[in-house]
Amino acid sequence: MKTLLPSLVLVCVAVPMLAVAQFAPPKVVTDTATMRLLSPSVDVPGTVISRFDSRLASELEAKLVWIAEVGAEVKEGDTVARLEDFTFKIREMEAQSRVDREQANVTFLESELKRLEQLSLQNLSAKSQLDQTTADLAIAKSDHMIAQAQLGYAQIAMHTTEIRAPFGGIVTERLRSIGERLNVADEVVRLVDPKSLEVVARAPLSTVNFIDKGDVLSISNDYRNGNAAIRTIVPFGNPQSHMFEVRLDADPDVWTVGESVRLSMPTATAKEVLAVPRDALVLRREGASVFKLTDEASVTQVNVIVGLGAGMHIEVFGELRAGDKVVVRGAEGLADGMSVEVLSNVGS
Repeated sequence: MKTLLPSLVLVCVAVPMLAVAQFAPPKVVTDTATMRLLSPSVDVPGTVISRFDSRLASELEAKLVWIAEVGAEVKEGDTVARLEDFTFKIREMEAQSRVDREQANVTFLESELKRLEQLSLQNLSAKSQLDQTTADLAIAKSDHMIAQAQLGYAQIAMHTTEIRAPFGGIVTERLRSIGERLNVADEVVRLVDPKSLEVVARAPLSTVNFIDKGDVLSISNDYRNGNAAIRTIVPFGNPQSHMFEVRLDADPDVWTVGESVRLSMPTATAKEVLAVPRDALVLRREGASVFKLTDEASVTQVNVIVGLGAGMHIEVFGELRAGDKVVVRGAEGLADGMSVEVLSNVGS
């Protein structure tokens, strides 16, 4: 009998604790029913791209001696590849020497012209000699300008031995290897700006009259969802597909280049309706319902009829009003009149 006493005490203590745990009110998350503009919509596929995605090419015929690593972050103007520049340095030196020579000739002829003009005032020089020197000076100045232009070409060639980033971004692909001989227009490196993103989609022509620049549309995929504003609309439909192109600004902190997304495109004029989050709907054999929170921290099951759906919200008809709080997380095991513990309200 003495050996059974501790076990009986443990059982007597455990049973009340189990009962308390069993009847603790379920934890839920709520949101608010609101009046909002909704319209019938259709989902269309789209792709997240960068507005600045370039394949940088060589402008010269030369050997590639250096190229940035894949994944390197560069700023506008930074060098992403470098070509062998020995030949172009020599051409620049040659062009500079030609400029110096022509400048020396111009300087001499200007001095000579001044001397002849002074002698001409004293009738000590022939007019033909003065005219010839004037003509020679004009030709020398022209030759000097040509030499300066040739120097400019040589300097440009020297400058373009370094391929520079036209915008800040990330090197995503090396299209050539060090040591390869490049021709003009050979692609060398791919540069992408991950901060300037947009969504490109082709939508049915039936939706073009219900959207405008600046409108915010819902976008989503299997991993995340969000909103994006329409940046531009190309309202010219393809006669075969009956589709047109639309582009939306995308948040670089949410989306990544190359992601596939779905856009919710309106197909009719929006109207103001009472709407709840789609997550509030409880679909059972007897129909759709939501659980409305009461002042006593309990819930009431309200049968509803669903209407328009757009994005994360859906129109409902039933004994609900704007401002009512409905359960959006934890509604699966609820019953009418059950007490709950509200963890948070999404709409607050």
